[in-house]
Amino acid sequence: MDGVGDGLQAGNARWSFGGKTALQFDDHVSKSVPMYTEGHQIVCDLSDFFLSAGSTCYELGCSTGELTMKLGLHNQGKDQTRFVGIDLEPAMIDLAKQKTADLDLGLIDFVVDDVLQADISNADLVVAYYTVQFIRPSERQRLIDRIYSALNWGGAFLLFEKVRANDARFQDITTSLYNEYKIAQGYSPEEIFSKSRSLKGVLEPFSTQGNLDLMARAGFQDVLSIFKYLSFEGFLAIK
Repeated sequence: MDGVGDGLQAGNARWSFGGKTALQFDDHVSKSVPMYTEGHQIVCDLSDFFLSAGSTCYELGCSTGELTMKLGLHNQGKDQTRFVGIDLEPAMIDLAKQKTADLDLGLIDFVVDDVLQADISNADLVVAYYTVQFIRPSERQRLIDRIYSALNWGGAFLLFEKVRANDARFQDITTSLYNEYKIAQGYSPEEIFSKSRSLKGVLEPFSTQGNLDLMARAGFQDVLSIFKYLSFEGFLAIK
């Protein structure tokens, strides 16, 4: 096991969100993903267009519940609006429940479940914030299909993903710039390399076009890129 930064350890091709990862996750991901918290604000601001009284919002792969909590706080006052955070790791859900226990957020639930199997329905907003990239590629279309089916007409899917460039030269450029970004965040070259090794076969980004194709095949016709920073992109898809 090698150090990948922020006190976390992971072996070759063995990155995991389970165990002790949850305790350091918020700090680690906010430093590892450019404009991570700014993306949270974009999601909350966009929710104004789709959530009203009685709406249901799902976050798939909610980790420690940070974004689900922010969505609940942002939409306070919308009577009977329901927020559901779903994650496969019990330690993440435990932290999410602790984080929101003393907040008056109304109808907010955190559920331990596999997003490929979880019951999602009657949704006005579904958020997958850097989640789908960790789903096995052969299963992604099935997930996006389920999201499309779960949405009400006029509802929205917000997909944030790390994306691969459209050719090798641009991929080399964005990878180099991203490594420089992580060095500026205080990670050592050894930690950056160890993190990259740990994610082999675990994190499998698609290109921008690959993600657009997933959504198009599911039925989404109206899709807009609403965030882009190097190899990180956010999409708004409306049913």
